Amino acid sequence: MTIYKIPLLLLLLLYTLQLSASDNDPTPSDNIIDTTMSIECVEVSSIKQGVSFYNQPITSSIINSKRIKESGISSLKNISELVPNLYMPDYGSRITSSVYIRGLGARIDQPVIGLNVDNVPILSKDNFDFEMADVERIEVLRGPQSTLFGRNTMGGLINVYTTSPLAFQGSRFGIEYGNGNSWKARASSYHKIDHNLGIGVSGYFSHTDGFFTNVATDEKVDWENIGGARLRVQWRGTNGLSIDNTISFSLLKQGGYAYALIDSDEINYNDPSTFNRTNMSYGLTIRKDYNNFSISGITSYHYTDNIMTLDNDFRPVSYFTLQQAVKEHNITEDIVIKSHTGESPYNWLFGAFGFFKHTNMDAPVTFKEDGINDLILANANEHDPEYDYEWLDKTLLLESRFKIPNFGFAIYHQSEYSVGHWNFTAGIRIDYESSRLKYNNYTNTNYQAIHRESGAKYPENLIIDNNEELQQSFIEILPKVSILYKINNIGSLYGSISKGYKAGGFNTQMFSDVLQQQMMSEISGMSSQYKAEDIEKYNPEYSWNYEIGGNFLWRDTGIKADFALFYIDCRDQQLTIFPDGMTTGRMMTNAGQTRNYGAEFSLNADITKQFTATASYGYTNAKFVDYADGKSNYKGKFVPYAPRHTLSTQLRYSIPINRSWADKLVLNAGIRGVGKIYWDESNTTSQSAYALLDSSIFLENNDFSIGIWGKNLTNTDYSTYHFKSIGNSFTHKGRPQTFGITLNINL
Repeated sequence: MTIYKIPLLLLLLLYTLQLSASDNDPTPSDNIIDTTMSIECVEVSSIKQGVSFYNQPITSSIINSKRIKESGISSLKNISELVPNLYMPDYGSRITSSVYIRGLGARIDQPVIGLNVDNVPILSKDNFDFEMADVERIEVLRGPQSTLFGRNTMGGLINVYTTSPLAFQGSRFGIEYGNGNSWKARASSYHKIDHNLGIGVSGYFSHTDGFFTNVATDEKVDWENIGGARLRVQWRGTNGLSIDNTISFSLLKQGGYAYALIDSDEINYNDPSTFNRTNMSYGLTIRKDYNNFSISGITSYHYTDNIMTLDNDFRPVSYFTLQQAVKEHNITEDIVIKSHTGESPYNWLFGAFGFFKHTNMDAPVTFKEDGINDLILANANEHDPEYDYEWLDKTLLLESRFKIPNFGFAIYHQSEYSVGHWNFTAGIRIDYESSRLKYNNYTNTNYQAIHRESGAKYPENLIIDNNEELQQSFIEILPKVSILYKINNIGSLYGSISKGYKAGGFNTQMFSDVLQQQMMSEISGMSSQYKAEDIEKYNPEYSWNYEIGGNFLWRDTGIKADFALFYIDCRDQQLTIFPDGMTTGRMMTNAGQTRNYGAEFSLNADITKQFTATASYGYTNAKFVDYADGKSNYKGKFVPYAPRHTLSTQLRYSIPINRSWADKLVLNAGIRGVGKIYWDESNTTSQSAYALLDSSIFLENNDFSIGIWGKNLTNTDYSTYHFKSIGNSFTHKGRPQTFGITLNINL
């Protein structure tokens, strides 16, 4: 299905809504209610933003448990396109969890959007792509949330809330099977020990053989095994004290990296490529309510152990491999003092936040026979007029070890004042961060120089041992102001101005290239193309976001609509680039100035008692205002990797059965559209706009549901990723047509 047909479908849907509005059932559908939990339980979770976003100057999308189940949402990548201007493509493995929103994005290092799971912040985007089990709702807040949440939320914030044992009691079981020999199993149980104490446990496991074949090995490359468990304990005292305690653990082993050489359109590489991850997360939220205010403390600890192994040339030759082993410890503390919303026109919030993050990374690059001959010896022989060289070792190891301690703290405040229909909000945050990098680049290798005239051979032992410590720190003031006008009981209009900020960092993936070129310089006198001091760091990214929007809810008709118009002035935007030539790494650079503007629209409606429709659309025009890399000027070019359009429509029709074995038959059909996406700064390569068709049929009652589903039913061929490495171009295809069956049991 081509993208130009989608606006016609959307217009038809809107016309149908207009004709059918008078027949709507007076009860809003589950799709437009902010939460499926009781209000008192939500207050425990929603520490900073409050219970509902209905009358707040925030552009938000809420995905509740019903849509999570019926849309088969099992990871954050599954909400890509469902939320306007949010794009989280599959880049080949769960470690490459890139996020793009409103033209902002990052393929490596820091994210542009924050993520909290039951209040526990996930600081590294390498951990964003996890299997979600028993999730009650997902909140996506678009636009900078820097005042309340600080660094790396310049694009927005995602809050994920799992099932509360105080809101739900019982047991759930589910199993799913689909093509690619893909299956999932999950189980959970929630109980109240007494009126104030609840405990919930859940576990899951999933497996897939994969969908893409490596012709070099005749095996699937994107196989995966993942399993995990969560324990959640909640207590609510009679004296206003409440405690929410969660601990989760997961293990992941996967293949991935289904990168096809564009010239042959084949995945064809000879060395194994895998990703293994061990995760443990702990969160403790303590809240004490007083007469006029509450004090909350959110403490978290997160441990990650990642090992990524790559055939880094992605071809059936013995060039070089990379293994990246990362162990990371994160500790955070957030203290929030907030007034209760009541009769007073003035409400306030004060907070203090601190974090410590320590990363150990070992990233050796091993050159093999073809890599030594083509990348090392060929360059050395070309640049030395007197000698030819040959390697005496079978392999060449370039070792890179890094220790990266990182810490930061912040204080923040927000005030709200209401008078009549008007609400005024102002907030400010002072954010400080310090980061150090201790690195060791090392190689010990043997080669010999052969004099071209005499033929004399001179064996050499080359040892390079670089040790250095780098440091950088940032202090930022992050303000936000907004004005909101309430339109009786229908909704509100708002305008806001806010500053966003994404921290700087270190280009660890380029250190092996620097070491390689230093080695070449010592062997043959070849001048280095990259100097460590020029590429080892990148600077923070800043944005000013100007936005107007509206939130509307017609309760009598069950229609909810939201819209937003935005303009973003971004300075020092961080872009991931693959340097020219026969380099093996990639790096982050600051790309001058960009400007992004666009619009977002979403609609949820009960057309009839049985018929529900949702639609969302996002448009982003993101271009360079000032960016030149010394070779080309990209002014006026579109920012790469961020789609210009996102679209989602879904129709849900429920047919009553009223039998002892089933209550209803639920039919779902939806379209997800994305495009156009440019793959480079010069806009010479791109992915055209495309659309994917999904559908499902579920037979349901209170105790069970069983259904069949399909995704990308038209088997649309599209790419989610495109890159260059060692002078070759590669692409990663989107997942083909998939289908399966799901059984859920509630006890």
